[in-house]
Amino acid sequence: MKESNNKIVTQSELKTRVIKWQSDGEKVVFSNGCFDILHLGHIDYLEKARALGTRLVIGLNADISVKILKGENRPINNEEARARMLAALQFVDGVTVFNEETPEKLIEYLLPDILVKGKDYSIENIVGAQTVLNNGGEVKTINLVDGYSTTTLIEKIKN
Repeated sequence: MKESNNKIVTQSELKTRVIKWQSDGEKVVFSNGCFDILHLGHIDYLEKARALGTRLVIGLNADISVKILKGENRPINNEEARARMLAALQFVDGVTVFNEETPEKLIEYLLPDILVKGKDYSIENIVGAQTVLNNGGEVKTINLVDGYSTTTLIEKIKN
């Protein structure tokens, strides 16, 4: 079994890992997204997210939620492929899939130390921010690499 497969876990398995890491004094960083076509913007963002703590876990939108958020022609890559690509990154410690439109329930369940989104979000608009803050955690935003988004890449390929 590939090492990356060990990083793709159910929500309850990830919760167990998060509790262990936190009890060992490690800071768990959580981010979420579709990560449909992995690109430089994603890599830069996730590296910066991991640098904020000692563990990085990702809530990955299931195919059904990507369709709701991005439209009928998405995702390009299915959730298994997207999870494998994320898990293959050395700075990612865990990936779990969620079916809802937002990761709110997952964040409430995992209770990470740090919740991270891109600077295109204001902290007040980040889903789960209040939960993390109420639990004594932090919410941070990270600068994004200009010109890199999955939507932009898809348009470039089409043209």
